[in-house]
Amino acid sequence: MPDSNSPTMRAAVYRGESKVLVEEVPVPQIGPGELLVRVESCGICHTDLKKVEYDLLPPPRIYGHETAGVVAAVGDGVTKFKVGDRVVAFHHIPCGTCFYCERKLYAQCAVYKKVGITAGFEPAGGGFAQYIRIMDWIVERGVEIIPDGVDFDTACFVEPVNTCVKAVWMADPKPGDLAVVMGQGPIGLIFTMLLKHKGIRTLATDTMAERRALSEKFGAERCLNPRTADVAAACAAITDRRGADLVIIAASAPGIVEQAIRATRPGAKILLFAQTSDKERIELSGKDICMGERIVFGSYSADVDLQRVSADLVFSGAIPVGELVSHRFGLEEISRGFDMALHPTAESLKIVVRPQGHHQ
Repeated sequence: MPDSNSPTMRAAVYRGESKVLVEEVPVPQIGPGELLVRVESCGICHTDLKKVEYDLLPPPRIYGHETAGVVAAVGDGVTKFKVGDRVVAFHHIPCGTCFYCERKLYAQCAVYKKVGITAGFEPAGGGFAQYIRIMDWIVERGVEIIPDGVDFDTACFVEPVNTCVKAVWMADPKPGDLAVVMGQGPIGLIFTMLLKHKGIRTLATDTMAERRALSEKFGAERCLNPRTADVAAACAAITDRRGADLVIIAASAPGIVEQAIRATRPGAKILLFAQTSDKERIELSGKDICMGERIVFGSYSADVDLQRVSADLVFSGAIPVGELVSHRFGLEEISRGFDMALHPTAESLKIVVRPQGHHQ
């Protein structure tokens, strides 16, 4: 627990106008059925960056949802966890009984949309703070124990890996298929790892040479520069002129969906993963979809049914996500971390915030 003489903590507070300020705020108080967790690692995710950069939600808020830490206190009635447990926590958990939950469209559930973890103010994940309060319905179904030997920086990948596992599960690639992953940032590389783990032949694309090299290290047969290579021709060349069976779009750029269509065969699937802005517009040929019998669909956020699966993939080392961490920052340097995540360089990949101050 925090020192009882100073029940405050450091937190990166979003204050509007794209500003995040590191402040002293009260340590959140927990109630029955809840947990207080000391945050050790929290990954920087582009969904939080977008909320800050474009002022999508009213301030003040404390963002951060790819969170791993240690249980510091347990509320009355909590029996599944004890002080000292190392845990990861999901900030969204569905009700399980509504129209959307019955159809396993968990991200559309009204309860799922309600954030269940806070470090103060309107709940927003809270991982960019030294302590978080995990509410009772999340404690019930949304917390996983980190096994001994797994470090916190690796453990905080469980939530983003879940979102990718869900997308691959929806896409359902078959043995012998050719998949293309467009974009090889941290999320695109996770997709490449997962497809390799499933034994699916994979091509990838990225504009950065360093990420192309990593893509081939982590399982892509080839990773092409979409600005200079003919991706459609490359797909045709290894599929008896048919084209790719599946494209996962893990980056957002003008023309990328149109490029995905060109790279695919009739009847292929095109999964939109990074197209989360309502400003983004996509213009496609009706013939390519209708007469080409292609399926264009989206996948968003995590799936509670795949929570254990995603945790096992990370904790077992079946996919080496810990190797994606390029930088670690304490809270005082979080703005530098945000800037690096928004403007990736040859050296930067996944950036982790360590609110307790250990950084490198």
